[in-house]
Amino acid sequence: MSIIRRAMDVMLPQRCTVCSSLAVPREEVITRLPDGMALCFDCMSDLAPMPEDKRWMLCLSEPYSGDPIPSLTLYMPFKYDGFFSRAVPAMKFQGKSQIAEFMGMLLGNMLKEDSVEADLIVSVPLSEERLRERGYNQAELIASAASKVVGIPAARDVLMRVKDTERQTSLADKAGRGSNVDRAFMVREGWDIADVRIILIDDVATTGHTLHSAAETLFAAGARNVLCCAVCGNRYSTNDEVF
Repeated sequence: MSIIRRAMDVMLPQRCTVCSSLAVPREEVITRLPDGMALCFDCMSDLAPMPEDKRWMLCLSEPYSGDPIPSLTLYMPFKYDGFFSRAVPAMKFQGKSQIAEFMGMLLGNMLKEDSVEADLIVSVPLSEERLRERGYNQAELIASAASKVVGIPAARDVLMRVKDTERQTSLADKAGRGSNVDRAFMVREGWDIADVRIILIDDVATTGHTLHSAAETLFAAGARNVLCCAVCGNRYSTNDEVF
């Protein structure tokens, strides 16, 4: 490192992108970071995934009789606490899109470690209004970064949101969350996903209703298989077997 760079680091030390604490110097960070991102020691020390047998579960936290896809699987490698409970709000509401890229790298590494295979990666879309407010779709950025790690192509425009829903986190009861996203998506004209194996990505999963609704749409359009995937969530119950 140049003398000028060292002097700059002393006078203007980098701050953690997630929590604004003093960041670890970039050359000392083992984990690859996106451009413009820095992490403090606490955030870097808080990235451990859940054990392998706890990363797989049914997509819906409360399965119901008559579900057309009752065995729909959710892959979720991280808990929504510690680093992720700080990073997700910063990513969504503070304009820190580089966090989404970093989460995609983490997710891609986990998918690779667990030998997950597919033909296409699809992200859960935002409504046009929310996309304008935020300036980017964090799920799309996560999917793009994960795609580069696992070598599976990502398509940003397969799904579109046709129902401008309320934020899921603003709805207290699980039934309300389900009806909120019912028939909220459609496959864009021109896409043929018949017999395609899809990884469907969102940033966070709680009840699983958003991913479930989007997966229903993909299956209705002919997808052979859909694996729902969220970077993190606050559900820790697992199925009796790993799918």
